[in-house]
Amino acid sequence: MSELTPMMRQYLQIKEQNPDCILFFRLGDFYEMFADDALVAARELDLTLTSRDRSKAKDDPDRIPMCGVPYHSCEGYIARLVARGYKVAICEQLEDPATAKGLVKRDIIRIVTPGTVTESSMLDERRNNYFASAYGEGGAYGLAFCDVSTGVFYATFVSGSQADEKAVGELARFGPSELLLGGTADAAALLPESLQTRLNCCVDHGDAALFDYEACRAAVEGQFRQTLAQLELEAAPAVVRAAGALLTTLKQVQRSDLVHIRVLEYYLSGRFMELDWTARRNLELTETLRSKDKRGSLLGVLDKTCTTMGSRLLRSWMEKPLLSPALIGKRLSAVEELVQKTVARKELRELLRDVSDLERILARVVNGTANGRDLVSLSNGCTRLPEIRAAVSGLSASLSQTLCEQLDDLENLKTRIDRAIVDDPPFTIREGGIIRAGYSEEVDRLRDIMSGGKGAMAEIEAREKEKTGIKSMRVGYNRVFGYYLEISKGQTNLAPDYYIRKQTLTNCERYITPELKELENTILTARERITSLEYELFVQLRQWLAEQVERVRLTAGAVAALDVLCCFAHVAVENRYCRPEVDLSGEIVISEGRHPVVEQSLKDSLFVPNDTTLGVGGDNVAIITGPNMAGKSTYMRQVALIVLMAQIGSFVPARSARIGIVDRVFTRIGASDDLAAGQSTFMVEMTEVAEILRNATPRSLLILDEIGRGTSTFDGMAIARAVLEYAADRKKLGAKTLFATHYHELTAMEQELPGVKNYNIAVKKRQGEVIFLRKIVPGAADDSFGVDVARLAGLPDSVITRARHLLRELERGAPAAPQAQAAAPAADQVSLLDMAGDEIRRRLAAMNVETMTPIEALNALFALKQLADKAP
Repeated sequence: MSELTPMMRQYLQIKEQNPDCILFFRLGDFYEMFADDALVAARELDLTLTSRDRSKAKDDPDRIPMCGVPYHSCEGYIARLVARGYKVAICEQLEDPATAKGLVKRDIIRIVTPGTVTESSMLDERRNNYFASAYGEGGAYGLAFCDVSTGVFYATFVSGSQADEKAVGELARFGPSELLLGGTADAAALLPESLQTRLNCCVDHGDAALFDYEACRAAVEGQFRQTLAQLELEAAPAVVRAAGALLTTLKQVQRSDLVHIRVLEYYLSGRFMELDWTARRNLELTETLRSKDKRGSLLGVLDKTCTTMGSRLLRSWMEKPLLSPALIGKRLSAVEELVQKTVARKELRELLRDVSDLERILARVVNGTANGRDLVSLSNGCTRLPEIRAAVSGLSASLSQTLCEQLDDLENLKTRIDRAIVDDPPFTIREGGIIRAGYSEEVDRLRDIMSGGKGAMAEIEAREKEKTGIKSMRVGYNRVFGYYLEISKGQTNLAPDYYIRKQTLTNCERYITPELKELENTILTARERITSLEYELFVQLRQWLAEQVERVRLTAGAVAALDVLCCFAHVAVENRYCRPEVDLSGEIVISEGRHPVVEQSLKDSLFVPNDTTLGVGGDNVAIITGPNMAGKSTYMRQVALIVLMAQIGSFVPARSARIGIVDRVFTRIGASDDLAAGQSTFMVEMTEVAEILRNATPRSLLILDEIGRGTSTFDGMAIARAVLEYAADRKKLGAKTLFATHYHELTAMEQELPGVKNYNIAVKKRQGEVIFLRKIVPGAADDSFGVDVARLAGLPDSVITRARHLLRELERGAPAAPQAQAAAPAADQVSLLDMAGDEIRRRLAAMNVETMTPIEALNALFALKQLADKAP
């Protein structure tokens, strides 16, 4: 192959150092991609693919594929690639091409991966974007989680039996977009393909050197400026490895010191309620089961925050419910005060609406990616801080006072930004027009020169008139000679010797001076100089702001917490919630509890509230019977959601509630196959039940719906009873359990086992119609009403009739007559004609004949005739 061009050699050298990235190589106003990167980018981004000479040889047949995107609009393209799981390396020009000698220096300034995105256009502003690291050794795991866009950093350690499942549960809690694995964490036990699909994250496998203990220890202590002993990590080497490897990786891709990441929050089991992926999914905490939307989830009901920072913190609190009644009580007291002080709450919410996303702007400032608009947004976000602090100072709750102390009005920060940056800065910071007039004397002078240098020229003209005594002298300009001094013929004898004659005209002479030529040169080069100077001034300001990271971080955290507390108070008032009493009693007593999501979706009817009593007097297990569609699942979910809301510090939808701390919530609701893993519905169900019984404690809450229905009746009933006995037995488990079933035989357990109580959904039959009262009452259901539910679902009348006949025979113990016998009555058979008749009857019943026009009546009659003709 012919000798490569210098630019192609430079490209290939940089690409060789980043083989797993798509290289965005800056050439002028474009980021260009070559070779395989160009092929991938053209396919993924729908770009036009061209080619370029690889070598210096003329007519080089070995041309290289090429495509590119404008540098000023690259974010959208990068976002699309990252969303598809690619890593993008940004290779920038490190010197001005106009002044560079030879080839322009270029290097990677940043690598963008799913877990290291900081641009607001690429992020969901209302949720954190975590990069996680997991290191396994000796059956235990060290886990670390960092959101580079906000600076939060968490770490934890899981060990003992079921360590794999606990690690997976923690990963599900944070939902990282990127995951780094090391040690035994690479094993399939921790991250099977099904879990990777659930987490929907990009997985990286780190080499052993990345997780070297001494290197990781140095990284952790250097980043957080504390020893392992101060960080309480001396006895957790796996956590040190996970955290150190994560920090090293982040620094490599961000190409910065990450000075905004200064606090490591290390926690162990016992601080937060544990919620596995199944529980989060079944309870629809942050998204719905079917559409995966926030609307229709608990978060959709609770998130009435005024800031994006508050929205992210609310999601974080929901993912990590507290286990300390004291900490929960502080939150509840702050919320209660805001509920009572309506004016203060509304004033605070209005002020909070004007606070920008200080956390993510700060991260971009620290990483060197913030532009002028980010700084203006940061300044605008600080405008209301003094008023917010004044409003909070009037609150008496201890948590509110603590947050007030953390609030900094950041007045000097806002003042400096306002003095330096124009109100509407350009998108890029290298094109000038970003520094406000009056901030820099040199910038102002150069701008004056760029506008024609009128002031400078007038100054030279006045000075030369005074020195020479030539009162008619004037400064002029033309494209041929540039700037000149024009003197009339009668006064040329007064021109000093240092005046250089440039042009002779009929009635005047034109001269130039060294000062005039220097000014002319300054004017001609002023644009380049001012652009460079404005960039330098902006970078200096950005670096100064980066030094204020701790002040801004604390203030942002306080604003976010105030926003969540105000949000809880607002929702409590709007939805008639009450303050729960949270203690260590182990009892759950709820009066007139409601499902927080379902009650919001009801438009034409009121939600029927229900009471709950668990753990009182040793009654830990409630067997709930009743027909489908009557509300059993809704009731059980509402109990779990009320418990969770109480433990995040929110008021709850009830008349009153006393919640004994719950350490874990387990759910087994619904049925689904996992065909990809070769598991049937019943296998999935049994696997989930096994995990529940292995990990539950007496302080756990179990929500079990229709256990055993995936197999034969007797097998299912036997399994369901065995599970109930295990859950009720205090020596084995003794957990608080809500158990919905259609096995009415299980209701006999109330008389046989202590701690088991029967409840059912009240149903009323009137004139052949079944009415679900949605009320939970003591006792067992006396009928399953399955045939009635089938009729409500729209099964043909002939099918319903036959089902009732079969049901009566089964209840009498007689074998059902096989339908294949010729002697079967015609009335019991299902035909297409029967089905057509059912449809015709339904359509007739739905017609409002009194309001139909003649043409509408004819059309309806025609449709019914067509339906009847289709039947054989």
